[in-house]
Amino acid sequence: MKPIIALNLKTYPESLGKKGADLCQIASEVSLLTGVRIIVAPQTVDLRDAVQISGDIFAQHADAVAQGAFTGSISVESIKEAGCKGSLVNHSEKRLPEEVIAATIARLGEAGLESILCTKDTAESARLAKYKPTYIAVEPPELIGSGISVSTAKPEVVSGTVEAVAKVNDTPVLCGAGVSNGGDVKKAIELGAAGVLLASAYVKSPDPKKLLTEMAEAMQ
Repeated sequence: MKPIIALNLKTYPESLGKKGADLCQIASEVSLLTGVRIIVAPQTVDLRDAVQISGDIFAQHADAVAQGAFTGSISVESIKEAGCKGSLVNHSEKRLPEEVIAATIARLGEAGLESILCTKDTAESARLAKYKPTYIAVEPPELIGSGISVSTAKPEVVSGTVEAVAKVNDTPVLCGAGVSNGGDVKKAIELGAAGVLLASAYVKSPDPKKLLTEMAEAMQ
């Protein structure tokens, strides 16, 4: 399996519209250059444009609803039709009840789409692994956006989650929260993670291409 970098563009002003398109273009270029799989989750309104730039676009959220009278919902079918490869599920800023998590992962799988399930700690990762998401991204909420990587501040969360999930199934684990540089990425891989999930460090970087290249090269 290729190493993975997942980029959540959130709803920052720096990632809206043309700015978001530029961040997708950079991700595509760095992925081609390094051979590292780079997933980008743009703002929902930009999904259809983003897939014209990068072949590895995820939604930031999808709802476990059927197509029909569900105003305001983001159906799995809609993100698939837009060209997305999958969706984040249960991000710390969009937490879901367990039954909804299970239904969303199942709906994505039935549609042939991937899922990155975000979890807050080792225990939650192990408990939810039974729903067989494509990836689990463990992100202690207190470190998200802090600039302090979980792989540095709480390495036991990463290694412990990798070990705990492996006892349930073979779902790859990504390291999230505070990932800010190549050193953080290298440490995450050393701890057994299959890759990383990050947001603000990339979106708000003065030189996102340099940062992303550094991170990708740290995986090799």
